[in-house]
Amino acid sequence: MLTNERLAALMTEAGFLDRAGTVGRKSFARAVTNSATARAAGRSYSHTYVSRWIDGTVPRDQDTRNAIREALGDRLGRVVALDELGFPTAGAISPDAGLAYPDEPSESAGTVAQLFDADLTGVAQLVQAPPNLAAGTDAAMAWLVGAQRPLAEPASRTRIGVADVERLRTMRESFDRLDSTFGGGHARTALVQYLRTELPGLLRAGGSADVRRALYAGASESTQLAAWMAYDAGLHGLAQRYFIQALGLADAAEDRLLAASILDAMSHQAAFLGRYRDAANLARAAQLGTKAAGVSILTAHFHVMEARALARTGDSAECDRAMAAAVEHFERHTPGDGPGWISYFDAAELAAELGHCHRDLGRSDRAIAYATKALASASGDYARSDFFVAMVLADAHLDEGDVEEGCRVAGKAIEVGESLSSARCRSYVDEFKQRLRKHKASSSVREFVGGVRESRLWAPVGQ
Repeated sequence: MLTNERLAALMTEAGFLDRAGTVGRKSFARAVTNSATARAAGRSYSHTYVSRWIDGTVPRDQDTRNAIREALGDRLGRVVALDELGFPTAGAISPDAGLAYPDEPSESAGTVAQLFDADLTGVAQLVQAPPNLAAGTDAAMAWLVGAQRPLAEPASRTRIGVADVERLRTMRESFDRLDSTFGGGHARTALVQYLRTELPGLLRAGGSADVRRALYAGASESTQLAAWMAYDAGLHGLAQRYFIQALGLADAAEDRLLAASILDAMSHQAAFLGRYRDAANLARAAQLGTKAAGVSILTAHFHVMEARALARTGDSAECDRAMAAAVEHFERHTPGDGPGWISYFDAAELAAELGHCHRDLGRSDRAIAYATKALASASGDYARSDFFVAMVLADAHLDEGDVEEGCRVAGKAIEVGESLSSARCRSYVDEFKQRLRKHKASSSVREFVGGVRESRLWAPVGQ
């Protein structure tokens, strides 16, 4: 059985192997030996080397890897990237990988492949990296000023069609449902594994201009989901890198609405991390970049993300302005308009967001009203979102002085939240704990804590 399937597939595409992978190893060894890199280094290779590479042996030196790239590239008529060879690249990954906005779309395949490899192999300098404060702002500015070069046809014998794009989008929808229902930590690795296997090759393939733009949009949506899941799992530096690359992919697809939605998501993460001014500015950049499009449902969401950030700063006047704008644009929209991926943003979701804002501004009565409305009209399809708004409702009841009702709502939410693998869910519980401290003498609190003490969301991490 072939171990290095990527290398074998490239050799087959280049005509060095037949479909069974059994012939042509000698001719490939000659091609590698005759490459400019091998000649300069004085290296020669036999079919035994080739068999070892296919069986999973990793060349120790960079010259050999480059010689393999050149031999394949000469036959394929294009540049072959190191990540296509199937050899582990973790040791060669820069700690800054993924932070730079791509100057041209052709960079994206190699960059996302590096990120997927680092993610799957657990490269700590990327997977556990803190977010870079400047990188998100730089990416937003690069998108706004149109810094990326246009999408060009790659030199590749492989062609893609509409079916390839539909397959990618269908898989993304499947993982999106898992994320919403069970949290980002549940199927995140499976999504990254799928994308590592499929996405770089698709991005490097040829096809009609329309198909390739659709592919880049689908790739952006999929990479954005990888970002959301990493964010939900608490891997913030990695999530930021995925968001930046998703933004570049959307730019290549010439999909301004999708790109703006990624800035919107970056705003959400920045607010979660306490970078409230950055969060507000990212939401404003999303508004600015799509002003001409006039899609009310999206504009409503961009304004409510700005409001979420401003509420955390305590700027009630500016937050009220942003909330009013969100409501105004939401009321203008017709159900079903806008891209399909914003269809989840309904009246219940808007009420949930407004509930967050009023809670953070200290308006517990309004927070209760909006959170109650959100839960009453929720579809039940988004378990994590329902958990968030339930915890907002519990917070607001505590702030209002109704400790018994706050504990009741929180207890029910935590019970439901046991199925969620989400660092964000845990953060909502931690915020509720902070509010409970002033009521620790209450019998309702003691009874509540006794009931949830063994919950995964309540217990300290690692317990």
